[in-house]
Amino acid sequence: MNTGLRITAFAAALAATFGTAYGVGRGVDPVFEAAPGHAAPGRAAQQPDGHGGHQEEAAGAAEGGEGADRGAAGGLQVSEGGYTLDLDTPTLAAGVRSEIRFAIKDEHGRKVTAFQREHTKELHFIIASRDLTEYRHVHPVRAADGTWSTVVRLPDAGGYRAFADFTPAGKGATGLTLGADLAVAGDARPQPLPPVRDTAAADGYEVTLDGTLPAGKPGELKLTVSRGGRPVTDLQPYLGAYGHLVALRSGDLAYLHVHPNEGGPGPEVSFTATAPSSGTYRLFLDFRHEGKVRTVAFTVHAGHAGS
Repeated sequence: MNTGLRITAFAAALAATFGTAYGVGRGVDPVFEAAPGHAAPGRAAQQPDGHGGHQEEAAGAAEGGEGADRGAAGGLQVSEGGYTLDLDTPTLAAGVRSEIRFAIKDEHGRKVTAFQREHTKELHFIIASRDLTEYRHVHPVRAADGTWSTVVRLPDAGGYRAFADFTPAGKGATGLTLGADLAVAGDARPQPLPPVRDTAAADGYEVTLDGTLPAGKPGELKLTVSRGGRPVTDLQPYLGAYGHLVALRSGDLAYLHVHPNEGGPGPEVSFTATAPSSGTYRLFLDFRHEGKVRTVAFTVHAGHAGS
């Protein structure tokens, strides 16, 4: 009998009800401002389909960088501020290209069709596995009736979280990140959280991470891109910026979305981020070079604000 956990639609409902987390990582060695600990063994970040975690590649005109995140972590609630993420496809099959359909609904249950465009898109859709070893940043298409759809292939069975990052249209509207549970059917074998390292690689590129991620106050993170030992000085704008950084907190997958400080086009991309609490986080950096988007990932530990 296969020892893996069989994920079913019933299990998906159970996960949605109780917020079950798969593969929560143990304490890891600090590289920033953490208490002493030991790194758990783990696998390197996966880049399925040769897209570095992306299902779409798009260029955008360079815009002024944004240094600060939106504030407190998002994605922990399916409803907030009168808006709800209605995920019409809560279960997928492992290793199969599948369509995900969803809608953003207002307090009256109506599908929202008007959004503010941010970083060249009306809505950004993030999918991450509960063990934080799989990650997708996709940009679905909206139908006239407000239904969004996109095609993804998630190679591993298990629990996932889907995030919708958007700002409704209208004066004074604020940005929201809503989250909903997603299950991929099959034999699930959650992985340990990848260990803390200050370098990550993808498609022949190497990215070095330096800086601090304190809890409760801003910290600067510097990521330097190189290839073949040489700095990459001609990064290309992707979605209006030279880099995008998403941080997810291990355990509950609290979501932070930050954008780079002014600078570019490389080799260094600098971000300012505020962790809502101390703990272990997984950082996912998207960057574009020679017409292709790559994603690298880091495990970091956020320390206390006064440390």
